[in-house]
Amino acid sequence: MNILPVIADSTEELTAIFRDLHTHPEIGFTEERTSAIVAEKLREYGVDEVHTGLGKTGVVGLIHGKQKGNRRVGLRADMDALPIHEISGLEYSSVNDGVMHACGHDGHTTMLLGAAKHLAATRDFDGTAVVVFQPAEEGLGGARQMIADGLFEQFPCDEIYGMHNLPNGQPGKVGICKGVAMAGAAFFDIKVTGKGSHAARPSDSKDALIIAASLTTELQTILSRNVPALDACVLSVTQLHAGAAYNVIPEVAALAGTIRYFKDEVYALAADRMQAICDGFALAHDVQITLDLRNVFDVLINDDALSDAYMDAAADIVGADNIFNKAEPATGSEDFADMLKVVPGAYCVVGHAGTLPLHNPSFTLDPDILPIGASVMARVVEKRLPL
Repeated sequence: MNILPVIADSTEELTAIFRDLHTHPEIGFTEERTSAIVAEKLREYGVDEVHTGLGKTGVVGLIHGKQKGNRRVGLRADMDALPIHEISGLEYSSVNDGVMHACGHDGHTTMLLGAAKHLAATRDFDGTAVVVFQPAEEGLGGARQMIADGLFEQFPCDEIYGMHNLPNGQPGKVGICKGVAMAGAAFFDIKVTGKGSHAARPSDSKDALIIAASLTTELQTILSRNVPALDACVLSVTQLHAGAAYNVIPEVAALAGTIRYFKDEVYALAADRMQAICDGFALAHDVQITLDLRNVFDVLINDDALSDAYMDAAADIVGADNIFNKAEPATGSEDFADMLKVVPGAYCVVGHAGTLPLHNPSFTLDPDILPIGASVMARVVEKRLPL
C-alpha cells in the first residue's frame, strides 16, 4: 500500500476527525456542525479559498497547484447521516438519538479532508483542485440543491470524482463499473381515501385498507407483466399505514415505496402504469386514490475513459492487483449522478474490513480505509493535472 506521505503522517488526526463526526451525526441540510468543522480544517490546511452555504450546508474549497493552469478537477464527498438508532457498540457511537452515520459519510468527509490536506501541502499539479463537501445525499437532493445554487457556474470543473466505502471484508480493493453504474430512483406516496365504518358492518364501508393491500399486490404486475424481462427494475412498497382501532374500518390508508431503474424509458413505463393502476382501482372501488411519484436520483453513468484514469490513479496507491474495473451495476442509488449529468467523471468503491451492510444500525466503517481513500482521491488530481 502506497499511502501518500502527508496523509500517512496525518492518520491519527484523520481517525480523530472521523470518530468525532461519527459521534455527532447530522441529517441532510442540518449539517451545521459538520460543515463548520470541514471549513475550519480546510482553512487550517491552507486551502486557497473556502466557500460555505452552497446547497444550504455545503462547503467548497479551491486548491491551486504549483502551476496555475486552467484545468480543474473536482473531488466530492457527502456529509449527511441517516435517521437510524445506532446499536454498533462503538466507543464513539452517536450521541444524537435516532441519528447515525450508517452509510459511512463521516468516512467520506474525512477522506476528502485528508486529500485536501495533501494537495494543499504539496501542490504537485498544474491547475486547480475543487473539493466539494455535499449535504443531504440520502434522498433529500443535496447534489441538485448545490447545482441549483450555482456549483458549477461558480466553481467550474472539467471532470469530477466521487467515492463510496464498501463493507465487503476486502480492505483496499478498489472497484468501478464503467457506463451505467447505479440505478436511478423515485419515491412514491399513495393515499387511498374510502369510507370508514364500524368493523361489525363492513358493508357500510369502502374499505381503504383492503383496497391498499390489493393495490400493493397489483403494483408488482408492472414488473412481471410490463417491464421487458431483460430490463432491470425494482418496485418495492415499503410502508402501509391504516387504522388505529380494533373495531373501526379505516377511511384512509397510505402506501409508500421506491422504484429503481437503469433506463429512463423503463421508469416512464413504470410511472405510467402506476398511475393507470391507481386510477383503475379508484374507479373500480368508487374511492379517491392520489399518487405522488417523484424522481430523487438519476441513473449514475461513469465515463469510460475517466473510469480508467481513476483506476490508474488508484493502482498507484493500492497496487494493480487490488483494482477491479468490471464491477456489476448496483441497484442502489447515489445523487452524485446529478453532478455527473453536468460534468463528466467517475465514481468508485473502496473495500474495507467491515462486513455488515450499509444502512444497518450496527454498521461499522473500518478506519483503516481513511488514508487509502484520501490517497486515491489526491492521486487522481495529481495524475489528471500533471506538472
